Amino acid sequence: MILGTCAMALGLTVAAPSAGAQKLEQGVRSEHVLQLQEQLSDLGYFDAGMTGYYGAITKSAVREFQQAQGLSADGVAGPKTLNRLNHKVKAEGNTLRQLAKLIHGEARGESFEGQVAVGAVVLNRVHSGEFPSSIPKVIFQKGQFTAVDDGQFNQKPTATSYKAARKALNGADPTHGALYYYNPKIATSLWSKSRPTLLTIGQHDFTR
Repeated sequence: MILGTCAMALGLTVAAPSAGAQKLEQGVRSEHVLQLQEQLSDLGYFDAGMTGYYGAITKSAVREFQQAQGLSADGVAGPKTLNRLNHKVKAEGNTLRQLAKLIHGEARGESFEGQVAVGAVVLNRVHSGEFPSSIPKVIFQKGQFTAVDDGQFNQKPTATSYKAARKALNGADPTHGALYYYNPKIATSLWSKSRPTLLTIGQHDFTR
């Protein structure tokens, strides 16, 4: 019990969306939408990429779940729908954990803003149309992130990394739309260095 309380205080556990406090609907982008997508996927209603964005596909999946459960099928995940969903399947938070691990591996020495910025690049790629339309697929796309290639991704993320991941999922983007970043002090890629720099945060130059 003590360990669980400490973990919650550090933000290392993932709570299901509160049935009494949440209403998720089309157009919303948040960590709670990501959890909703994971739960719907576990139940077989959602087979698209995990994005954290409540679009038409998520709405359709929610409607199908509501119909199967005898609920009002409006495609809005209100308290009754979320309560029923939470009783069906636990929100594991695997995708949030993956994003936190990437942030930790890529930017653990950076400021909090710099860590949010790395998370934002992942989300920008998901929504860009130039990269896979799923957070896990963007993270594990071959040759894209040093931390995945060299194993730093496998380190345990900190509470700060989780906080930065949540902030990025909830729409924060200090990079203003960047799709790439690199450390100019150690980068060897001429292609990276040739791209116009949008801004610099800590040791990273962010580009589009």
